[in-house]
Amino acid sequence: MITVKAAPNPSATYGETVCVAGLSLDINNPGWIRLYPINHRELEGDSKFKKYDIVTLEAQPNERDPRVESWRPGADRFEVVRHLKTWDKRMPYLDDYVEESMCDLLNDVREYAGARSLAAVRPQEVLGLDIEPHPGWTPDEQAKINLYVNQCALWDSGPRSTLQAPRFKAWYRYRCHSPACKGHRQGIIDWELVGLQRSVHDREDAGVVEAIRDKFWDLMCAPDRDTIFYVGNQQAHPRSFLVLGVVYPRRPTPRSRS
Repeated sequence: MITVKAAPNPSATYGETVCVAGLSLDINNPGWIRLYPINHRELEGDSKFKKYDIVTLEAQPNERDPRVESWRPGADRFEVVRHLKTWDKRMPYLDDYVEESMCDLLNDVREYAGARSLAAVRPQEVLGLDIEPHPGWTPDEQAKINLYVNQCALWDSGPRSTLQAPRFKAWYRYRCHSPACKGHRQGIIDWELVGLQRSVHDREDAGVVEAIRDKFWDLMCAPDRDTIFYVGNQQAHPRSFLVLGVVYPRRPTPRSRS
C-alpha cells in the first residue's frame, strides 16, 4: 500500500527521481518499505500509481542503501490492484504502525546503524507550520538537470522537460508524546506540497502561501483531525528526519449520552 510519494529531486540519469514508501502487505515480509529510485513521470499505463493504491511489483533489497526498509524496484513493473479511496478503508492497515515518540526514533538512530528509518508518528501537539521561499536548485542539482536534458537518447520522442524548483518550502513544528520532548522541526517533502504549488502557479506569492496554509495547516492539522506524520530519514543524514506525508482522518465524534 503506497503511503508516501516524496517531492521529486534532480537526477543526472533519470531527470527526476521520486522516493516512494508504504507498507508491505507481503505476509512473509510485512512492514515499512522504501522504493527508490523511481522516475515517476516516465511510468506508463497501468504502472501509474498514486497514494493509497495497493500495487504489486518486483523489487530487491537496495545494496547501495544500508537502511533495511530500502528496496530497489524493477523498472516500470508496478501493477495497480485497487485504490483505497477513504480513510476508513486505509486506517485498518495503518493503525498497528502508528506510534507516539519521535524522540525514541531519534535516540535509536544515534545508538545503532540498523535503526528504523520510516515510521508514522502521532504528535501530542502540532505547534506551527513555517513557510519560506525555496532558494532554488543548488549548482550540483542544476548540473544534474542540465545533463539529463541535454542527453540524446535514441528512444526520446521529443524534448525532455526540465524539473522546476517549487516556490516555497515548509516545515512542521510539533511535540511528540515523549515526556522530555523539547519539540521537533521537520521539513515537509510530500509530493502534495509541490503539486499544490503547481496548481496555483498563477497566483502571487501571498496567494501560494495562503493555499499551502489552507491545506497543510487549516485542513490537515484541524482540531477535528487525527493528525499523524509519516516520517523518514535520509541515507546521507540518518539523524535528520523529514515529514514525508500526513494522515488526517476525522476524529471519532463522541456519542451523546441518552
